[in-house]
Amino acid sequence: MSLSIEELPDGVLELDADRVITAANAAVTHLTGHPVAELVGRPCSVALGPRDDGGKALLVDDWHSSARLVRVRTIPEHEVVLSAPDGTDVRTFVTGVYHRDASGTVTGATLMLRDAGRRRELAAAGAQVVSTVSHELRSPLTSVKGYTSLLLSRWDRLGDDDKKMMLEQVNRDADRVTRLITELLDINRLASGRLVLRRQMVDLPKLVQSVLDQLQMEHEDMEVTADFAENMPPVYADPDKLVQVVTNLVENACKYASPKGLRVVGRTTDSDVTVDVIDQGEGIPAEDLPKVFNRFFRRAEGKPTGSGLGLWISRGLVTAHGGRLTVSSVVGQGTNFRFSLPLSAFEDAHTP
Repeated sequence: MSLSIEELPDGVLELDADRVITAANAAVTHLTGHPVAELVGRPCSVALGPRDDGGKALLVDDWHSSARLVRVRTIPEHEVVLSAPDGTDVRTFVTGVYHRDASGTVTGATLMLRDAGRRRELAAAGAQVVSTVSHELRSPLTSVKGYTSLLLSRWDRLGDDDKKMMLEQVNRDADRVTRLITELLDINRLASGRLVLRRQMVDLPKLVQSVLDQLQMEHEDMEVTADFAENMPPVYADPDKLVQVVTNLVENACKYASPKGLRVVGRTTDSDVTVDVIDQGEGIPAEDLPKVFNRFFRRAEGKPTGSGLGLWISRGLVTAHGGRLTVSSVVGQGTNFRFSLPLSAFEDAHTP
């Protein structure tokens, strides 16, 4: 069964032998801003002003030189700049096929157009992820290399206390590298919708306390109390992902607010379990609140280290569980990050 061009998600242009537009679909209008009725019957070079990245006009007097080769039928994907009705540039990726008669002469072409802007944004974001994570990996790996080299070369001359200190630091740095790699993998999985949750019944107060005990070893000046309601029901969730969320929220409070006076509060409502991470820092200005879950956003205040991805990933992980991650703040008093998880998750997952 053949599809009409209106059923295709990409922009489609049909050109005749003289490169005049004979048909276009609504996706072309959405992409370029030109109504179909104003495109059909006009030369493509006039109607859309196609040109390459260097500004050279395309499809004016002839097809691409490769079309002279009779065996060439497909048009490789390439970037083409089009003109919108207001004269602004519309960057697209164009591919397609030539139509030929029995003698091999080009009788027209079908072109497929896709928005290049989104792909450019994704490519730029990907490059920034690689740059950021690479930078963050350098510090712990340098530490691991330095301490292991020292231990190997001076083992007999080092005291037991020094050996223990170095091995503990190597262990902490290894954990940091593991978290960074996990973040990198989760970025890709969240962006592509391929995140897999390995759910089980989780004792949330116990999980949170284990995270706090681990972080206490890494942040010796951290003062935190956990306050969970009695008889909190277990949640059906991926424990590794919840560890990641709690770790990110508590470490974020230590870096950007204050490691002193932190509270983690757990409560149950009729439909959800909620966990609040509350600090006593300077708070977040109202203009920054909408940005805190953006990728790579790092406030200048506090200790702006890390990838700038932790909160973005945390929100994605909580959302994948069917929950919500929100933030509220009062300047001069502190900030509260709250995530909620539905109590009905198990029933929802196992109900036919």
